[in-house]
Amino acid sequence: MTQLTRVLPDESRTAGPHQISALWLALLASPIALSANSPVLILPEMADSFGVSTATVTWLVTVFAWAMAVGTPLMATLLRRRGPRLTLGVGGALIVAGTALVAVAPWLPLAMAGRAAQAVGGAGLATVAMTLAGTARRMGAITAGFGILGAMGPLVGSLIAEAASWRAALAISLVALLVVPVVIRRSQDAVPAATAPFDGRGAALLVSAVSALVLVPRYPAPAVVAAIVMGVVLAAHIRRRPDGFVPAALLRSPVFVGSTLLACAVATSYFTLLFTIPQLLRDRTEWSTAAIGAGQLVALLTGSALSLVLAAAAVWIGRSRVLAVLIAVAVLAPLTAALTPWAPLLLVAATLAVFATTAGQATLAVYATAAAPESQRPTTIGLFNLCYQLGGAFGPAIAALIVLG
Repeated sequence: MTQLTRVLPDESRTAGPHQISALWLALLASPIALSANSPVLILPEMADSFGVSTATVTWLVTVFAWAMAVGTPLMATLLRRRGPRLTLGVGGALIVAGTALVAVAPWLPLAMAGRAAQAVGGAGLATVAMTLAGTARRMGAITAGFGILGAMGPLVGSLIAEAASWRAALAISLVALLVVPVVIRRSQDAVPAATAPFDGRGAALLVSAVSALVLVPRYPAPAVVAAIVMGVVLAAHIRRRPDGFVPAALLRSPVFVGSTLLACAVATSYFTLLFTIPQLLRDRTEWSTAAIGAGQLVALLTGSALSLVLAAAAVWIGRSRVLAVLIAVAVLAPLTAALTPWAPLLLVAATLAVFATTAGQATLAVYATAAAPESQRPTTIGLFNLCYQLGGAFGPAIAALIVLG
């Protein structure tokens, strides 16, 4: 239990978490969740713009989550080697470039490239914020911000698309740039005294393995084979270089492995329901798009608020009880969505799902990073968030197979 209070890096070597308020860190990280969820209610409009099916246009969502997944450990490495200021600068530049590309892209693949750049930039900002958090309570504030703005994403995206265009709805991650100068001014760059050479081969193998995993829901047979092959090659590389891009010590930690796998599972459940529930409500009710968005907003805000309570109380509740709550709620959410005969109960399923994933991201990130050496904390945050973002890639693909297709 005492490990929960020694969460993240040595404050003398990073930016001193308590020099920057949790509010600034939450505002830095959470707009990316708003951007990630903004397409939920406007997929048909986006599909019409490109002349493709709704299921096909979900590639914009999948590639965003994929880029968040692979970009997070890459940006975490940049943070560990060069400090928060450069990481924030690179992240902000990528968000601007990606947004500009989405704004003018006439073809879906070009828009996907823009969304990928936005996601990698947002991953950099989120990684800095979570690395500077310092305690479970402050981490909870950041992930609650993810949950709250993520909850607002579908309705905000719908309103912006109605008032302007769907392209404007995908530009809202620019809001985070307003906070970047504040965090840069208040942070202290401290590059570690001893820096090993960058493990480019390990990074490339990890990106390849993750990319294969992301394709599993859409192309099961070849993607599974590719994922297995890349996983074997990556494992061999880790044995040869145990202190490389993927530290072997983390993979030998049951706490880290268990925390990251559970985070991936609850995120997959949440993102699947996030994109499935609006379509199910359209099919089972006569609600308008605005009514569906408002109902989902209330459900997700409620779950996010409850998650903040659990994150704040995690130290006193104890890890075993927190894990029991997370697992129980994560199982109950999809069961409720699958078995309920009454459509409005789908919103209860959404509440349970966002509670599990938001509280899980906060508390499980604390458990995972507490198990790592201080010199590897940014790397740990990066790899933990990679597994969480895999759920963000799996979920929309699964929703496309179950409902949108």
